[in-house]
Amino acid sequence: MASKTTYPVLGNRALNRATLQRQLLLRRAPKSAMSVKGAVEHLVGLQAQNVKPPYYALAARLDGFDPAELSALMASREVARLVTMRSTIHTHTAEDCLTLRPLVQAARDRELKQFRAGLAGVDLARLGALSRELVEEQPRTMKELREVLLKQWPDADPFALSVAARCVLPLVQVTPRGLWGSSGQVTLTTAEHWFGRRAEPAPAPDATVLRYLAAFGPASVKDMQIWAGLTRMREVFERLRPQLAVFQDENGVELFDLPDGPRPDPGTPAPPRFLPEFDNLLLSHADRSRLVPEEYRTSTWKGNQAYSTLLVDGYLAGIWRLTETDETATVTVQAFGTLTRAQQGAVAEEGERMLTAMSSAGAHDIRFGTFSE
Repeated sequence: MASKTTYPVLGNRALNRATLQRQLLLRRAPKSAMSVKGAVEHLVGLQAQNVKPPYYALAARLDGFDPAELSALMASREVARLVTMRSTIHTHTAEDCLTLRPLVQAARDRELKQFRAGLAGVDLARLGALSRELVEEQPRTMKELREVLLKQWPDADPFALSVAARCVLPLVQVTPRGLWGSSGQVTLTTAEHWFGRRAEPAPAPDATVLRYLAAFGPASVKDMQIWAGLTRMREVFERLRPQLAVFQDENGVELFDLPDGPRPDPGTPAPPRFLPEFDNLLLSHADRSRLVPEEYRTSTWKGNQAYSTLLVDGYLAGIWRLTETDETATVTVQAFGTLTRAQQGAVAEEGERMLTAMSSAGAHDIRFGTFSE
């Protein structure tokens, strides 16, 4: 019997440091090396279920980040918000909005099958054409769109019609939704209409695998599938195998990487970082132990409430909450374990840096304690 091929082993801390480096979290990227738009592209989008998380995600990763920079890119339609990976809203460059969404369309089609009972008798092609006509005539809220669709299919489930519209069409949330310091309800049009150009053919999955590894590697096939919400990616990795470096983790799981991908020494210091809720760093691997200790695996949410997260020494170590008045911005840090005095000092310094970039309040306060719900 042929023996199983073994590859060099990357331990947990080695994977941690490699991932942090690619995520711009070991050292913030200087402006001379990476623009805001370049970071959004490199990270293959930013989780954006709420308005503020993309801004805080970049504040943790870019030196001298100013929220107005990302807001200006949204206002000029160089980046936008739409549903892509894992059926969740992401902030992407215009180019990725027009290509990544076609790539993950198969996942949207699978999602739609879950609602087939509520869509009995609904012609999905007709629904797509009607929805496109409506939102390209003028941006519409989902409620406005649903009301028209219900007139066409009164026996359909209203929620299922909403899901069908966003699964069939690449619907962008138009500004002012998503702008820093502004507010606005979710109003939708198609990506093609918003950017003034046709959607491009879906990129070869090979190219997206390489981009994923550049931002999240080293990684397994299953890791990439979890990140993208796709299936059957093994054949793509096998096709790429000759040009990839191959490793295995401590459990023998095969990991792929770019040959020149950064793999820092496991002893490289990792400074504290404040991340927003649902940051892709913590959602893009099947095995999250490289970043999340097992005992804290379910500690970042309670019911429907997701918390912003804190990294200490590269690992999930707590959650945090920001409260603001015109006068004071207060960050309350709830650590999961005991932080040393030095760690507390480093966390407080990082919190002050974040508030300096992200808050207009005149005074800042970093506290350690528990949240009062």
